[in-house]
Amino acid sequence: MRTPVTALPPLREVIARHGLAASKALGQNFLLDEQLLDRIAAVPGDLDGQDVLEIGPGPGGLTRALLRAGANVTAIERDRRCLPALAELGEAFPGQLKVIEGDALEIPLASVMPGPCHIASNLPYNVGTALLIGWLSGQDWPPQWRSLTLMFQREVADRIVAAPDSDAYGRLAILSQWRCQARLAMKVHRSAFTPPPKVMSAIVHLTPADMPDGIRAARLEAITAAAFGQRRKMLRQSLKGLPGALTALEAVSIDPTRRAETLSVEEFLSVARAMETT
Repeated sequence: MRTPVTALPPLREVIARHGLAASKALGQNFLLDEQLLDRIAAVPGDLDGQDVLEIGPGPGGLTRALLRAGANVTAIERDRRCLPALAELGEAFPGQLKVIEGDALEIPLASVMPGPCHIASNLPYNVGTALLIGWLSGQDWPPQWRSLTLMFQREVADRIVAAPDSDAYGRLAILSQWRCQARLAMKVHRSAFTPPPKVMSAIVHLTPADMPDGIRAARLEAITAAAFGQRRKMLRQSLKGLPGALTALEAVSIDPTRRAETLSVEEFLSVARAMETT
């Protein structure tokens, strides 16, 4: 039987009772709006009976929304101040919540989630991009995760879903889109957080798609790192230090005087595929 909203104390009360304050050093900003948290938990779809990994739950705002949705949640939290509040939440949802104290950057996904899972998190701002790139970069595909529902600073979210020929388009967009469907699911105003951050936020939702044939993730990462490392320069200049890249451009009829931000994801894939065969 699921625990109704009214059976849980308000998040503000939980935070006050445990003396919690968001840590700037840990990139914390707490979300307290229960309706907003339920909307975020609904982004992946029906989670009833599904395994979900949450990074940095803090006092458990999104955690309780995921649990209300029927998910079995494994939460990784490095701030031990928050563990008593999470323990209380585990008591309210018997058998649905497992809390692991540790740094998510140092814990392999497979070691805490033995099977397929969804990942849903209000990510700490200071580690969010690094975690995302780790989840996107494995050569094994499809990945262990079924979907990613992640909170980022709006600027980072825009970079993940950006289209070619835009200022936000770059390496992160290509790594996110070459074998995933990526969309901006929800904008979140800074006033929704305690304390309010200086920037706006957004929820990004990613689901795995088919992996293109003949391409290695490491190869694509190398090309995009070189191309966007000098994004204002022509490709013939930015890629000249990457063996085989200029030959690959010629092989797929891409003008070397173009700049990286003008190439579509598909064009980057064609260059990566050509480099594998030259």
